[in-house]
Amino acid sequence: MPRSAATVHKVDPAGLELSGPDDIVLDVFFDARRIWSFWLLRDSSETAGSRRTIAWPRALRRFLDGTTKLTVREHLDGRLLFEQELTFGSGTGRIAVENAQGKPVGLDKSGRLQMTFDTRTEAQAAPLLDSIELVLAALQKLGIDVFPAYGTLLGAVRDGALIGHDSDADLGYLSRHTHPVDVILESFELQRQLARQGFQIVRYSGAAFKVLVTEPDGNKRGLDVFGGFLADGHLVLMGEIRTPFRREWILPLGTTTLEGRTLPAPADTDRFLTATYGESWRVPDPAFRFDVPRSTTDRLNDWFRGTNVHRADWDRRYQPVRHQRPRIKPDVLAKRLYRDESAAPPDLVVDLGCGRGANARWLARRGLRTLGLDFSARGYEFVERGARQQQLPLEFASMNLLEMRQVLGWGTRIARVPGRRVVLARHVFETLTPRGRDNFGRFCQMVCSGGGSLYLEFLSSAEPEDNWARRSMLVPLDPGEVEAALTAGGGKVQWSSSVASRQRAERRGHDPGPRRTTHRMVISWQ
Repeated sequence: MPRSAATVHKVDPAGLELSGPDDIVLDVFFDARRIWSFWLLRDSSETAGSRRTIAWPRALRRFLDGTTKLTVREHLDGRLLFEQELTFGSGTGRIAVENAQGKPVGLDKSGRLQMTFDTRTEAQAAPLLDSIELVLAALQKLGIDVFPAYGTLLGAVRDGALIGHDSDADLGYLSRHTHPVDVILESFELQRQLARQGFQIVRYSGAAFKVLVTEPDGNKRGLDVFGGFLADGHLVLMGEIRTPFRREWILPLGTTTLEGRTLPAPADTDRFLTATYGESWRVPDPAFRFDVPRSTTDRLNDWFRGTNVHRADWDRRYQPVRHQRPRIKPDVLAKRLYRDESAAPPDLVVDLGCGRGANARWLARRGLRTLGLDFSARGYEFVERGARQQQLPLEFASMNLLEMRQVLGWGTRIARVPGRRVVLARHVFETLTPRGRDNFGRFCQMVCSGGGSLYLEFLSSAEPEDNWARRSMLVPLDPGEVEAALTAGGGKVQWSSSVASRQRAERRGHDPGPRRTTHRMVISWQ
């Protein structure tokens, strides 16, 4: 049965309006150069009737100022759906989607602006191909079964060439080890061996690193080296893969051809690429997305790469003020903790999510031994330096509530502190993912067991225009649900209260700002 054609009805500064019954890949060109690809149904939103809309990707919006011949084609058969000279913004000059060095870039499959291979000449791509051969040879000399992986293997097997909409190269190897710790140790040793041979390397997980390759025009391109191993009948390959697999489907290695160069390849490339991209791996898809099971993501995060949700956002927020003195006055909850605990002071106060450390410093100045823990180490830098100079009973450290190993490690370490321990946590719980909230409860149970208490504050309601809540990445939570989650492990609510307030107006006038409700509670573990 023939496929029905898609239709592009309109293109404007907001995005594209289109329709079509089939989920097909469409390519968007600016002046005959592919800039962006997307799936018609998967990536768009339904509007009135049968029409759909898709907004311009955020990374492209800043370029929409000028004139271009905008073309939309179906990716597989090249069928023309739309072509028109369009003007955006000021309309001055031709739109040039380029990086800061003036080199052409486009969106890769991850939605990032990259110098894709279809913008590079054969001479510009040669150093990367040379590096692939050099790194393969170096790792083979170390006894490693290594081969092109992911898009590099896909391009070699399917086309014998680098994929035009790809932007880096990938190698994978099969470790002889079966335990994640041994795989990590091996990966670090491989990095050291390559570094001694002069390769420039950046590591980004326990079992994967990137070899940086400099192209003739100075552009840096990455050659990723992913560790893999077989355990419990499954292949685990850093990046995206954990799937049932057999050793004989990889070893002994066969060969493939990439840009005229003979390279090693898994013994059964069909099975390997099916495990990577699914049964449709033979069909080109510049808008491909990995559909990774949550269980696989959790395993790879816990074993090798950690979880850094919003850490960059917090680092950016603290960057402008990291060397400035924070406020002096403590928050209401810190005052309550001090008042409640002053009769029988705890042996340790843990300020969990301490931010810039103002509350931790205030408590330490009153003689309470205090430990400030936060996701981002940038916030508390100023107070940490001052605490050392003033010899306050105050320490700071970075801790990630999204990682079980850090939760258990810090929880055990603090639980070994003799005496009674209390936790102060202001506007932390509502910033966490569900898994992070589980870890938060587990940590507090470990630290507060034996008579300790948690002093908790979180947002229970906020209006959409509450800029402070948005910047702080706070998601209002129902107090009853929070109480149920934190008492499931044996805690008991000692006190609970809600306070309504308004955000301080951010502009002149008498507008008091949006309403918000803050909830505070004290939970104890016997």
